[in-house]
Amino acid sequence: MIRLDASDSFIFEKAAEPGEWAVSGAFAFAHCDQADLPGKARAAFRAGFLGLESFGRSTLAQIVETHEKDRQAVVELLARQLVRRFGAPKFDVARLAAEEEIGFVTSLCDHPPGVLVAVTRRHEGGVIREEFRTLRPRGGAPHARAFDFLEVVGDDDVPDDDVPAEHLDLDRLEKEARR
Repeated sequence: MIRLDASDSFIFEKAAEPGEWAVSGAFAFAHCDQADLPGKARAAFRAGFLGLESFGRSTLAQIVETHEKDRQAVVELLARQLVRRFGAPKFDVARLAAEEEIGFVTSLCDHPPGVLVAVTRRHEGGVIREEFRTLRPRGGAPHARAFDFLEVVGDDDVPDDDVPAEHLDLDRLEKEARR
């Protein structure tokens, strides 16, 4: 996970910590109806990656280099969380599900380290659909601010009428968080 500004701390019920391993986390909404989700849970459904240690959400995930030892540790961590937080019946079953989820997130990492990934999620025909976009900093510089991006990769294939019209009022969310 990466945090470029404080917005995740008032957009989501719980913000993920910078540096955490991340997965899509759509499975957390498998039995939810998006229309019934309250504000912050709806924001997490629409655009939140899941941090594996805190189970907080983040708007962005950053691609990093890993080794097989890291991968195995992340699979074990997610499997433990699936048992603890989702009531998986056995660790072996949870481990299989974790392997699948980590395999999926690994498939998204075919970009160089440092590239940021954003997710947009929606229900469609009873199925959760996800779209992933990559964000690259200007001129290959490190990420500094949340709104310092030039290139968004992946938008060309999505017609404008297929993108949900959403307005995010950061000022209102921050005021609500302070109450």
